[in-house]
Amino acid sequence: MSDLIKLTIDGVEVEVPKGTLVVDAAKKIGNDIPVFCYHPKMAPVGMCRMCLVEIGYPIRDRATGEIQLDENGKPQLSFRGLQTACTVPVSEGAVVRTTTDVVKNAQRATVEFLLSSHPLDCPICDKGGECPLQNLTMAHGAGTSRMHFDDKLKLNKHVPLGDLIYLDQERCIQCARCIRFQEEVVDDPVIRFHNRGRRTEIVTFSDPGFNSYWSGNTTDICPVGALTSADFRFGARPWEMTPAASLCAQCPVGCNTTMSTRREAKSGGRNVIKRVMPRQNEAVNEIWICDKGRFTHHFADANGRLTKPLIRKNGQLVEASWQEALDLVAGKLQQYKTAVAGISGDRLSNEDLFQFQKLFRQGLGSGNIDLANRRLGGGDVVAKVGLSSGSNLQDLGTGDAIVVVASDLHESAPVWWLRVKQAAERGAALVVLNARPTRLDKHATHIRHYPAGQAVATVRQLVNLAKVETETNGDALANAAEAIAQANHFVAFYGSEGVTYKESEAIARLLANLLLLKNGDGHAGKPNNGLVSVWPHNNTQGAWDMGVHPAFGPGYKAVDAGLDAAAIYTGAANGDVKALYVMGADPVGDGLMAGRGGLDFLVVQELFLTETAAAADVILPAQSWAEREGTYTSGERRVQRYYPAIPPLGENKADWQILAEIGERVGLGKPAFAASLSFRDIANAVPQYKGMDYRSLAKVEEQWPVVGGEDLYYGGTAYDNRAGLGQQWAAAAESAEVAAFDVPDMAPSVPEGLTVIHAAALYTPGTIINHSDVLAPRLAQPTAVINPADAGSVVTGDMVQVAGITAQVQLSDKTPAGLVLLRGIPWFGGTAVAQISKLEKEEELA
Repeated sequence: MSDLIKLTIDGVEVEVPKGTLVVDAAKKIGNDIPVFCYHPKMAPVGMCRMCLVEIGYPIRDRATGEIQLDENGKPQLSFRGLQTACTVPVSEGAVVRTTTDVVKNAQRATVEFLLSSHPLDCPICDKGGECPLQNLTMAHGAGTSRMHFDDKLKLNKHVPLGDLIYLDQERCIQCARCIRFQEEVVDDPVIRFHNRGRRTEIVTFSDPGFNSYWSGNTTDICPVGALTSADFRFGARPWEMTPAASLCAQCPVGCNTTMSTRREAKSGGRNVIKRVMPRQNEAVNEIWICDKGRFTHHFADANGRLTKPLIRKNGQLVEASWQEALDLVAGKLQQYKTAVAGISGDRLSNEDLFQFQKLFRQGLGSGNIDLANRRLGGGDVVAKVGLSSGSNLQDLGTGDAIVVVASDLHESAPVWWLRVKQAAERGAALVVLNARPTRLDKHATHIRHYPAGQAVATVRQLVNLAKVETETNGDALANAAEAIAQANHFVAFYGSEGVTYKESEAIARLLANLLLLKNGDGHAGKPNNGLVSVWPHNNTQGAWDMGVHPAFGPGYKAVDAGLDAAAIYTGAANGDVKALYVMGADPVGDGLMAGRGGLDFLVVQELFLTETAAAADVILPAQSWAEREGTYTSGERRVQRYYPAIPPLGENKADWQILAEIGERVGLGKPAFAASLSFRDIANAVPQYKGMDYRSLAKVEEQWPVVGGEDLYYGGTAYDNRAGLGQQWAAAAESAEVAAFDVPDMAPSVPEGLTVIHAAALYTPGTIINHSDVLAPRLAQPTAVINPADAGSVVTGDMVQVAGITAQVQLSDKTPAGLVLLRGIPWFGGTAVAQISKLEKEEELA
């Protein structure tokens, strides 16, 4: 039997897969059946009745099962009254009518009922201009109301569900999209209906209110103006704003976004970002973004941004011209030659990072460059067996396997957590290996919580079990190995939680060998298979690709090893490193470097006056990602382009431009005058990027479901993608055989006392997020989470010293004995693990 079903909708024949809903089948041919409660990313409920249609089914002879024909030889049809198009799957030979009088009357009645107590405040409603109810009222409403004004319900119009989302109870039409999204899609059932009948209202049952990382998405899918965000409420009208395609710069997922900007008087006539919304990319973030990606953008318009170069004169930082500042920097860097070093952050663009390594390696002859805190290894392994090009986590399901090692995806990369969770719900075997429970455990089929220091040994055991057929005997790890060995597709994620840098390298190599199994016909190199590193920031992958590494140049070409970050900080402290260039990082503020130490010269390229910048001799003001164009490379190795949304502040310049102008002064020739030309140099120097340019990155293709069109009632107000889906560079295993990786033996550590693990928290304070006031209530505070058995005299709320950090104690029996989970700090001591004998209260230490 064919898996395709043929039916007719308003006289147009359409063929769609079996199980397709009538409303989706109609959408495939451009027939927009109106909906309110239905959303293509959620299960249908048929609550609003707006999608009522007539459906006729062929009449079959009960004895023979043959379709009965009329006198014209056409199938006789049986129409069974009005049916909801969002709940009825297609049927062979069915005839659907969406424009008959009976259908139109039903739609008109539905709109009339919805408007019976709806406020007439379209001129001031945030949704006005992109409101499904407004549009469908114009298309299907009666134009007059029979509702007596005295019967209108008067409800609260400014109800804070949480600190980020507000509810207008009068506008709510009880479609339950928001509730269903929180429950079905993101597994955060923190809002519910309360009361019944006309008194039904949405309430929050969490403390704090609407406690979810996904709350902002409910404002996108709300078909009316009932849910609004705290930072955008009454801020602008949709038609006043200009959309600019961008990328989220908060984690390695690479979510596609759109920034809506508007010129406003209170900002001095500047164009400012009014909101950030999802931009559809079904291979990356679909149509969702987390709240950190939605609300952190305020740093770009924050007070305190650096706007002019600063030079230290007579002990004070004073404003200077770009000419003076760049001449001074170039002269000093050339003066110190090989005693110069560079430290970069990994939030910057590929263009910035490429120019950075080029300045040091080619312009200054120094290989002393590294990321400020290289906490996770294995980039060279990912280059060989990384997630293959053409992969989409959305395709994983029954018969496939996913393993997540040493990573809390919910806190580190929320959209990856969401997509992995959904793959597990579709039937994929999910293996979670970690030192502690995480939110992904709920959806896992195989879980192993290994003791502290046993991460590498546990992964090695998993690989060994997968190599040979063995009796599982109910052992979680053996069952996991069997599921992986039998999987059609296999994707492995690994992170840095509770492991050292060398341990993360070993884990990457072991997982790579797991991908290379199956008697030489392994998973590596095939679509929907491969290794993914849960990098700490949005462009750590790009930093590896561009060669910001002491041992690798662009494209993973081996070079004469220079000093790594730890050696640079040591050299800066004792005077062996004479000059240091810090770009987009704050090693002093992060506790990685104790002031400027013995440095003769320190230059910092930054957005704000960080602790490192405050100690600098020269500060070069950089543009934020919202003020310029460039590219990032996601953790799945997808190179994506972002575009300028707002004009630069003051005299700021793009990071790559600053570096290129310094490069010209040290003999690297005329600098590129556009980011696209800098990317052209990348494509020429980095083999994996060959053939890419800004035009190829801007290519788009049709995606399903259709969103962002005129029918905003179908998919919500997420933007369709007209600016580029990006290109995923091919791992080496896609075109050549990759040999198994050597993994050195690492004796499992036997911790004494308590093991302190840096545990990820989405809202961990930092230079960027600290300047987004709307997220201030959600910033994670330094917290030490321990098992009551390890607490001694310490109780919840006490302040303790942990690995040099002052933190508040939280007792939890979910934390394994012997562990201390330290949350709410960027990192401690540049490492992921520390050992302490016991927790000590601050007053005891005093």
